[in-house]
Amino acid sequence: YMGAKMTDTQLDHALDLMRRLNPQDADENISGLITLLPTLAEGLESNTDRPLKIKRDKEKMRDYLIGDINREKDSYRSPWSNAYDPPLEEGILPSERLRDLEILANSAFDTYRSLYYEGGLSSVYLMDAEGGSGFEAAVLIKKMSEGLHGTKGCWDAIHIFAVQDKPAARNATYKLSSTFLLWIESAGEGQGSTKLGGVFERQTEQDMQVADAAAHVANLGHMVEDMENRMRAMLHEGYFGKAKSIISQVRSQDGTAAERSWADLQRASAEAIARMPKREKAAP
Repeated sequence: YMGAKMTDTQLDHALDLMRRLNPQDADENISGLITLLPTLAEGLESNTDRPLKIKRDKEKMRDYLIGDINREKDSYRSPWSNAYDPPLEEGILPSERLRDLEILANSAFDTYRSLYYEGGLSSVYLMDAEGGSGFEAAVLIKKMSEGLHGTKGCWDAIHIFAVQDKPAARNATYKLSSTFLLWIESAGEGQGSTKLGGVFERQTEQDMQVADAAAHVANLGHMVEDMENRMRAMLHEGYFGKAKSIISQVRSQDGTAAERSWADLQRASAEAIARMPKREKAAP
C-alpha cells in the first residue's frame, strides 16, 4: 500500500513538472523522467499532453490532426475520408447520424480557425457514447508561426467534450475539458535567446438548448470560442503581464531617475489641482 501511494505521489509531481516544461520537449523530458523512475513509464505516457501531430489523408489530399481520440491501435482515422491509415478492418467508426454531424462540425470549425487563427489546421472527431444517450467530441486546433528575427512558436488547443442528450427537455449537458500547449522561442544575433512554454488546463460545464442535431455544432462552437477567449485573456494579462512587471522591477527601461521625476510631476500636478478654487454653483 505504501509503495503504491508513493508511486501515485511521484506521478502527480512528475505530471505537475511536465506541465511547467516546454511542450516541444515533451518526449525528451518523459524519457528523462522514466530513466529516473521506470515505474512511472505507463502513467507518464498515458497522461502527458503532447503537441498535436499532422497526418496526410492520401485519398482526399488534405492534412488532419491526430491524437488519442482518433487512434485505434497504430492507425488514425481521418475526418475527411472517415478511413483509418494504415487501413484497419475493425476500426471504430461513428454512427451514420454522428458522421453527418462530424462533417458539418469540421466545416464550421474550419471557418472558425480561419477567422481566429488566420492559418493553422483544425480537425473535429465525434464518437458515439456508451449507452447511446449522447456522444463524445474532440476539437483540435494547431497554429505554428515563424516571425522575424528568429521568433517562432506554436499553439495547440485540445477541446474534449462529453455531451449528454436530454430529448425530453430539448437540451443537452456539455462537459468541456480544454488543454492548451504553448511554446515561444526567440533568438537573434545580439539579443540572446528566450524560451517560454507551458500547458494550461481548464474545465467548464453548460446546459444548452438543442432544437435540432445541427444545434450541437453551434453549441460546441460557442463553448470553444468562449474558452479560448478567456484563455487568451488570462495569458495576456496574467502570464505575460506578470512577466513584464517582474522584468520592469528588475531593470527599468526609463531609469530610476526618470521614474522619480515622473512621480514628482504627478504629485505636483495633483497638489496644484487640489489648490485650485472650486467653481461655485450659480443661483437658480
